[in-house]
Amino acid sequence: MTLTRAEVAARLARVGRAPSRALGQNFVVDPNTVRRIARLANVGPGDRVIEIGAGLGSLTLALAETGAQVTALEIDRFLLPLLRETVEAEGVTVVEADAMSVDWTGLLGDGPWVLVANLPYNVATPLVADLLDQVPAVHRLLVMVQREVAERLAAHVGDEGYGAVSVKVSYWAEARVVGAVPRTVFLPQPNVDSALVAIERRTQPATDAPAARLFELVRAGFGQRRKMLRRSLNGVIEPVAFECAGVRPEARAEELDVLAWGRLATCSPSRPQS
Repeated sequence: MTLTRAEVAARLARVGRAPSRALGQNFVVDPNTVRRIARLANVGPGDRVIEIGAGLGSLTLALAETGAQVTALEIDRFLLPLLRETVEAEGVTVVEADAMSVDWTGLLGDGPWVLVANLPYNVATPLVADLLDQVPAVHRLLVMVQREVAERLAAHVGDEGYGAVSVKVSYWAEARVVGAVPRTVFLPQPNVDSALVAIERRTQPATDAPAARLFELVRAGFGQRRKMLRRSLNGVIEPVAFECAGVRPEARAEELDVLAWGRLATCSPSRPQS
């Protein structure tokens, strides 16, 4: 069982609710799409799945159909009774929580978990970044996001969308865009295209460089991405670090892959605080 467009509209009408723009609610109302997402998530019996922003439960039901153990997070207290009514009979655990502030360690424990979600566009990038930084219990992610965000998450050197978040994802994981999602499957229909990104955490980060120092350099470099690194990183690293790392001072941030950023971080340890 999954929810059709008419069923979603009827359930919202029952509680006198319209999709919340503030919460970034665009509900998937096409059964074929949610089953496709569940297939791409590659989950089944024995897997533990965490879904963010379950809404009325369309994707939740498709994930439960696979036999996986599903925990669904939802922040909208007006939708929670409908969500529970729809999915708890299928063995789904429903948790009222804000994914941006929930205690992930307390909720998930040690893992492994697979995260599957139709993420609100306004929180997708920081949420994925925080999960990779802080929640090692999540070993894999399949997220539906705005197409441009998807391209940035999975971008490599030379790609138009390559930026600071691309480096962060590459440090922790391997990512790829695995499919497009048409606007017509949503209620309400958004004004942007969506895409699915599969992200699989590495067993070890891509480089041995300390994460905090590497990301400090990445933020500084991409903060002035049109400038040469010798200028954007002036005062952040010593000039000798470029030669040590095998990086041209004239290069720009978007020319460096995660391994080059790692070499720069290793060759320029943080300065002690005075």
